[in-house]
Amino acid sequence: MTTHRLEAFSDAVIAIIITIMVLELKAPEEATFEAIKPLLSVFGSYLVSFVYLGIYWNNHHHLFHASEKVTGKILWANLHLLFWLSLIPFTSAWMGEHHFGAAPMALYGIVLLMCAFAFTLLQNVIVKEHKHDCSLKIKKGTTIKEIISIALYILGIVLSFYNHFIAMLCYIIVAVIWVIPDRQIERIN
Repeated sequence: MTTHRLEAFSDAVIAIIITIMVLELKAPEEATFEAIKPLLSVFGSYLVSFVYLGIYWNNHHHLFHASEKVTGKILWANLHLLFWLSLIPFTSAWMGEHHFGAAPMALYGIVLLMCAFAFTLLQNVIVKEHKHDCSLKIKKGTTIKEIISIALYILGIVLSFYNHFIAMLCYIIVAVIWVIPDRQIERIN
């Protein structure tokens, strides 16, 4: 099987996830700027989550353009990633509606951490399934970006119970780190 169907399916799922998230943004009853203030935390969580989904979509795109085939293992690893990504709207809405409360912030961080693990698993499965193909030569091993990301996710989860501002800053720093796609994969395309 080629990668086109899997990419199209994944693109559709990510588009639906973004659509679900934007539907959580409810217009205020009043036509004043003051009425928007209570929605700032909802919009903030939407913005961070939208950026994360964009990062995953972008890196997923680059990863599959470097791939030549799809196997059953790759399909399941991809579904595993999509499962964790599909939880972002729930945790994002919960976090925004409760003004970055401790439990929603911690769960948001756990979901982001699981998304990272799922993407790494997908990447490792693809590399393993392509081990005899010359077109996919991704040096595997843990990168400094991955180590920093995991540390910041764990720090953000713990800090959610003490300082939600610093916890969210940890999550935002990880997003900033990954805005630029993985150079190993980008060089292949």
